[in-house]
Amino acid sequence: MKIVFLGTNGWYDTKTGNTTCILIETKREFVILDAGGGFYKIDRYIRTRKPVYLFLSHFHLDHIIGLHTLAKFNFLQGMDIYIPKGTEKIFTTIINNPYTMPIRQLKTGIRLNELNKKSNVPVNVEFRKLKHFSLCYGFRFTLEGKTISYCPDTGICKNLLLLAKNADLLVTECSYKSGKQDENWPHLNPESAARVARDSGAKKLALIH
Repeated sequence: MKIVFLGTNGWYDTKTGNTTCILIETKREFVILDAGGGFYKIDRYIRTRKPVYLFLSHFHLDHIIGLHTLAKFNFLQGMDIYIPKGTEKIFTTIINNPYTMPIRQLKTGIRLNELNKKSNVPVNVEFRKLKHFSLCYGFRFTLEGKTISYCPDTGICKNLLLLAKNADLLVTECSYKSGKQDENWPHLNPESAARVARDSGAKKLALIH
């Protein structure tokens, strides 16, 4: 398994990095976590016809701004995109005129799927709502015998700890500076993220955002 952090920034791109996008390559598939500013780089790594699965946690712009670069890709196997329940209209509004090229005109075939308890997802994944200003999902993948938990924008909550429990790798955020927090805009700081990793028994912690 190979994990590539294509973007780790929060809010906006800078000279040193892009907003959130993570690519996981296994022997069987490519799994992409969010489509921030780093999303445009995925074709540097997707060079085979293995299935491509993109999971979007939520629709804040720093997690989806890279979707406009779908127009430059031509993945013959297409792409399955998984989004939170009830957000299909948001997606189809954004990936359309006047914002970007409409889905029907993309060279890469897009198969859009809303996530719910009955979803038939071809990878082993658990998803739960996190504590954020708007609807946001966290994910727990089991791939090639390893557990990778991806919990982006969130405050501390029960679902965060459940998704992170005993993970081989916990990828979560630390938007606030050390010692800072605001319950009106739930995010973690370095100390609270470290406590989550410790309390959940995660083996490794990667901080983004």
